[in-house]
Amino acid sequence: MIIVDSDVLIEIFDKGSKKGETALEKLERSGEDVAITSLNLHEILYGHYKIGKKIKDIFQIETIEFNKKDAELSAKLETEAEKKGMTISRIDTMIAAIAINRNAKIYTFNKKHFQNFKQIQLFE
Repeated sequence: MIIVDSDVLIEIFDKGSKKGETALEKLERSGEDVAITSLNLHEILYGHYKIGKKIKDIFQIETIEFNKKDAELSAKLETEAEKKGMTISRIDTMIAAIAINRNAKIYTFNKKHFQNFKQIQLFE
C-alpha cells in the first residue's frame, strides 16, 4: 500500500500540474493500493475551504484513520526525535506512525519530513 502525502495530492488535484500528472501516472503504474490518511484529508480540505474551492474527488480515495496504536507510536517517534535535537512536525510524525503500523510506503515530495524515521519506506 502507498499512502499519498498532502504535497503530492495538491499537485495531483492541480489540473495544470505536470508534476501532478507524473505523480498520478507513477501511482497507477505501481499497481499497489493507494490511500490517504485522515490527517492528509484534513490538510487538503482545510486548504480548499480556506480558498473557497470545492473538491469532491478526494472522498473517492481510501482514507486510513488515525487510531490508538498510531497515537502511541507517533508519541514515541516524536519523543525520540526531540531527544536527538530534531524538530519534526507532529502531523508528519502521526502520518509516519500510520504508515509504519500498516507496513505502507509514503509518497511525498518532501522526503526530509520522513527521512529521520528508520522504519519508513518511501515510494520513489
